[in-house]
Amino acid sequence: MKKVSAFLLMVGIGIFSACNNNGNKQDSVDSANDMNKQKDTSGMMHNNDTMASTAPVDKNVADFAVEAANGGMMEVELGKIAQDKAVNARIKNFGAMMVQDHGAANEELKRLATSKNITLPQSVGNDKQKDIDDLNKKTGTNFDKAYMKMMLDDHKKDIKKFEDAGKDLKDADVKSFAMKTLPTLQKHLDSAKAITGKE
Repeated sequence: MKKVSAFLLMVGIGIFSACNNNGNKQDSVDSANDMNKQKDTSGMMHNNDTMASTAPVDKNVADFAVEAANGGMMEVELGKIAQDKAVNARIKNFGAMMVQDHGAANEELKRLATSKNITLPQSVGNDKQKDIDDLNKKTGTNFDKAYMKMMLDDHKKDIKKFEDAGKDLKDADVKSFAMKTLPTLQKHLDSAKAITGKE
């Protein structure tokens, strides 16, 4: 009975938070981080019977997962825009690769997060949405240049974050996801460098 009560309490908190967040249009990333903080049950209760049905969430693992999901969703959105707006055929193809590869990684991350009791954002955070909106206003070769510059910068940062996750995170499955995704991110960076002629 205690297990059921604890589970219903967590579900209730989740529904209450979700309803409240819709009212004030809280950033989706902030909402996910808030939910994961609530699931970090290590300081709340120490009765093993009570918490057996709700796995505690490691903050560093959850933070990485939320950030990876946010970035992955942005890559997919920008890839769709690039397929539509890019002038250069190589950039259109690059956009298609982003949609396919990051879409697949996003789905794998969703399954992994569900198994780890981690809440992921349902949409890109406000900062990344602003980047998408700003880029979407550009046209022609201006779009091509801005998009590829963003891809170079983002993938350099992403590779560093995923390398760090592979070294530092405590969860073996999330570490494995990070290490498995790294070659794809490197392939994207190499492609972006080849298209732009930049290192």
